[in-house]
Amino acid sequence: EVEEVIEQADYLYGSGETEKLYRLLVQHKTSGDAELLWRLARASRDLAQLSSTSAEAKKQLVYEALEYAKQALEKNELNFAAHKWYAICISDVGDYEGIKAKIANAFVIKEHFQRAIELNPKDATSIHLMGIWCYSFADMPWYQRKIAAVLFATPPTSTYKEALRYFHMAEEADPNFYSKNLLYLGKTYLKLNNKKMALLWLSKAKEYPAHTEEDKQVQKEALELLNSI
Repeated sequence: EVEEVIEQADYLYGSGETEKLYRLLVQHKTSGDAELLWRLARASRDLAQLSSTSAEAKKQLVYEALEYAKQALEKNELNFAAHKWYAICISDVGDYEGIKAKIANAFVIKEHFQRAIELNPKDATSIHLMGIWCYSFADMPWYQRKIAAVLFATPPTSTYKEALRYFHMAEEADPNFYSKNLLYLGKTYLKLNNKKMALLWLSKAKEYPAHTEEDKQVQKEALELLNSI
């Protein structure tokens, strides 16, 4: 039965049927199957991201997603997707728990992304997210750095060059897989003052066919950045 549900779930995910997908999977939340549970974590998170979801429901879904991802990981330590979604969901919860919690979770998040990449080196999304992690720590404002220095003997740090390496690795693993990876390649090149390469990647991001709300946001940001160069 689990295999049938997963097949149905993947079809709904591919069709962008977020609400239907969540309704299908949430019926099986006690299944104890890691493949099912990480998909439920993803579906809960996707539902939380919809603009039609109220702030209250969004918060509840974000915490729910983390719980499902945690269960998936407990069921199967060697499931790369469980590591990936656990890291994503911890990061989301950080938005509700303040900057201290967000920074305190940074190492845990990094560790799970790295584990996901080890378990599946071809998963472009995990590699992209590792790039985002590096970018956000390279881009960290001074007051957050001060908090980080209080929390850790050696606070989390990174560089734009490191972020760039991951974004390129993600593109190599699966070319043109995600509008946001193209956008971040452009943004990182801008931070490194390489306008020529920034223009190339931002143009790709702007021309990426918009299938989701996120793609539309990416197009908008890419266009604004292109106009500012």
